[in-house]
Amino acid sequence: MKRGNKLSLLFLLFFLVIIFITFSIISVEARKNHNKKSRASQKQRNRNGNNAPDIANFPGPAPAPLPHYGSYPTQSNIFDVLSFGAKGDGVSDDSKALLAAWKAACKVPGAIVEIPSEFKFQIKPITLQGPCMPHLVLQIDGTLLAPPRLSAWPKSSLFQWINFKWVHNFTIQGTGTVDGQGSNWWMSSSQIDYVQKRSKYIPDMKPTALRFYASYNVTVQDIGIINSPLCHLKFDNSGGVKINNITIFAPENSPNTDGIHLQNTQDVEIQHSNIGCGDDCISIQTGCSNVHVHHINCGPGHGISLGGLGKDKSIGCISNVIVENIFMENTLYGVRIKTWQGGIGSVKNVSYSNIQVSDVKVPIMIDQYYCDKHFCKNQTGAVAISGVKFDQIIGTYSVQPIHLACSSNIPCTDVDLIDIQLKPSRGYRGFQQVLCWNSYGKSQAPLVPSSMDYCLRRGGGSVKRTARSHENIC
Repeated sequence: MKRGNKLSLLFLLFFLVIIFITFSIISVEARKNHNKKSRASQKQRNRNGNNAPDIANFPGPAPAPLPHYGSYPTQSNIFDVLSFGAKGDGVSDDSKALLAAWKAACKVPGAIVEIPSEFKFQIKPITLQGPCMPHLVLQIDGTLLAPPRLSAWPKSSLFQWINFKWVHNFTIQGTGTVDGQGSNWWMSSSQIDYVQKRSKYIPDMKPTALRFYASYNVTVQDIGIINSPLCHLKFDNSGGVKINNITIFAPENSPNTDGIHLQNTQDVEIQHSNIGCGDDCISIQTGCSNVHVHHINCGPGHGISLGGLGKDKSIGCISNVIVENIFMENTLYGVRIKTWQGGIGSVKNVSYSNIQVSDVKVPIMIDQYYCDKHFCKNQTGAVAISGVKFDQIIGTYSVQPIHLACSSNIPCTDVDLIDIQLKPSRGYRGFQQVLCWNSYGKSQAPLVPSSMDYCLRRGGGSVKRTARSHENIC
């Protein structure tokens, strides 16, 4: 009986163990099936885009939102002046915004300072200074305006409007315009007297629109520069300059508004541009060498000039200049070299070729008696001029075909006149006679007028030695 009870108890324990194991297995399988269904359901939701993925599955934080207008991602290389607070309404002072954009862009290689189209930005006198990271670009697609009122110009900032200083590997380009708004600066003496009575502020100096100082490998292309108070585009103590496809314009009666002015600047190319102004289309001053000017339309203006050099007995040095493929219309001069009496130094290795002139007062000029006053005292010293070629100067003149007035003490030497064909323009009232004084060289037909054939003297070695003794100064 006791043995039967023990068997019954063992059977009951075995049955309970079987039930427990079975339940455990069913529970584990149920959890596995639930997890599989959950993962499948999650994948399906992700594919349908109904829910974002579980952030816990990503090691990093959620990505930052995109920047709103007025800020830039860290890696952006475009610096729009509007994003730095510029208004672009043509009235507000946007100088600080331009300066801030410049300083930010200056630190980034290949950066672009953007002047956007369809906006006008009034900029007070400003210096945009380097050195900056390489390949900085100022993209002018809108309009930059100088202050129109003379009283808005600080007396300490009258040398230039926008000054670029110590910039290297730099480009200005775009479809926009730099407007100097210079009409108030061009007033006649009677107008100045009237304004002085009312405002008592007429500056003695006039600013250049764009000026580069100590800058290298600079390109200026495609833009327009208009109505500068004084010179439009100036380079001082610079090198490696390229100017291409720009337009410069100021009225014919705007005084001293030279188009492009070079001084102490080397390795320059100016090409495929239109220049009309109230003074020299291109002015090449002392310290310039290796200058190539070609495919330029010039007029109105005073032509393309070297000098004036040697004022107040100073040193003037210019060498290796090529001017070719030029069209000039309604200009005061064509190609000109001008020096003051009493100066020292030299102009050498200058070539003018394929120059087309139309109604130009004096197409060819060397003037070593240059004087911008009613009277200048005669002096014996002069800047020596040698190695000048005039080749294929063709068209019409309204006053005189050629004017070579060289120093009585230091003659011009190695001057060539080749294929010069100049005829009076319609209604001309000048002289058909050429003026030639103390110039040595050779001429080659055709020469029109024919009197040009007797213009140049044949000189010996002593004449050349006298001239060359002055070249060593440069």
